[in-house]
Amino acid sequence: MKQYTVILAAGIAVIVIVVISFGADLVKLSVPTQEYDIFVDPILDKQSLFVMGRVIIQNTGSQPLTNIHVNFGAGDTLDLATLKAGQKIILSPPPDNPMEFVMISADNDIFVSKAYREMPKMVGMMGS
Repeated sequence: MKQYTVILAAGIAVIVIVVISFGADLVKLSVPTQEYDIFVDPILDKQSLFVMGRVIIQNTGSQPLTNIHVNFGAGDTLDLATLKAGQKIILSPPPDNPMEFVMISADNDIFVSKAYREMPKMVGMMGS
């Protein structure tokens, strides 16, 4: 009987350790770990008649981002005052912009430069 108690206690201890380690990983994913951080995703959506571009910008830090400067390239820029923690915005580049890259800068040494990525085609969605 004592042997079963030891095995049961060891099994419970292993389960607790696994739950704590996975729980810590989940907390890291859901709670901002840096005060100032940004996510930028420039996307091209190529249609048969036109190309539409959009830039997703999200404050993934725990503090507001201030003095945000968006450079779409070709001399096209946009200044934003503040992006609250967790806030996400979607911007469109100006018409006739070549949509090759976007550079985002903000206070607290934030700088991201990314090339546009093409949105995957949805095959078979509209029927053939």
